[in-house]
Amino acid sequence: MALVVICGQPCSGKSAAAACLAAALCSSTSDLTVRIIDESSLHLGRNDSYKEKNLRGVLRSEVDRSVSRDSIIVVDSLNNIKGYRYELWCLARASGIRYCVLFCDTEVDLCREWNTKRQEKGEPTFEKPDRLNRWDSPLFELFPSRDEVMESSPVIAEAVSYLTKKVDSKTRDVKVLQPTIATQTARTTEANSLYEMDKATQEVINAIVEAQSCGLGLPVNKISLVGLPELRSLRRTFIKLAGQYSLSGPPPPADADSAKRMFVDYLNREISS
Repeated sequence: MALVVICGQPCSGKSAAAACLAAALCSSTSDLTVRIIDESSLHLGRNDSYKEKNLRGVLRSEVDRSVSRDSIIVVDSLNNIKGYRYELWCLARASGIRYCVLFCDTEVDLCREWNTKRQEKGEPTFEKPDRLNRWDSPLFELFPSRDEVMESSPVIAEAVSYLTKKVDSKTRDVKVLQPTIATQTARTTEANSLYEMDKATQEVINAIVEAQSCGLGLPVNKISLVGLPELRSLRRTFIKLAGQYSLSGPPPPADADSAKRMFVDYLNREISS
C-alpha cells in the first residue's frame, strides 16, 4: 500500500515521529496493517546504525521483503544518504505502491556537531531531502525542536491523509508509483513475456491508427499524431530494447496492461524528444 521513509539527524525525534504516525494510521482505519522497520526490529542496537556499513543493506533487504499492496511500511532510521532514499523509492515503484518522506528537521547544535565530525572523518554526512527529487517527494517536514510531535500534529495528519486516501482515475494529489521495465519483478519465461509484449504493442499501434483514421484530430494517450511507418519502427526498437534488457535483468512484463503502459510511455518520450 505504501512506504514511508523517515529521516533526520540522530536525536532529532525520528522514532517519536514514527510511533505517532503509526498510531495515527491505525486510528484512521481499523483494518490497516502498519509496521515500523528500525534497528530494534532487526535485533540491532541503536548505535549500530552509525557504525555498521552494511546496515543499509540489511534494512533495504527487510523493506524489500515487507513492502506490499496490503500494508504500510515505515522505515525509521537515519536514511541520511539521498542515493539510499532513491533505492528505497525504487523498491516502492517496483511494488506499485505509494511513497513519501517524513523529515524531522531539528535545529540542534549537537546534530550539527555530529554531522561535522562525520564529514571530517570522510564519512557520509546527512543530505537533507529535497522535494524536487522524486525519491524525496512528497515530503512532509516536522520541526520537533519547535513544535511538539504528537499523533494529532498537522503534519502527521497530512501524511495519514496522503497514505490512506482512496484513489481513482480522477485523483491528482496522490501518486501511486508504477513499475517500469527496470523494476518489474514478475518472473515468467522470456518467450512468453516477449510474446505478450509483441501482442500488446501491436494492439496499441492499432488503436492509434484507428483513432487517426477516424479523424479525431486528438492525441491518443498524449501521443502526437505520427505516421504508421514511424510507429512500426518505434515498436520494433522498443521490443528489441526490452529483449536486450531481459538478458541482464528482469524479463519484460508478462501481462498485457503493463506492456501497453510501458510502450505508451516509451512512445511519449521518443515522439516528444
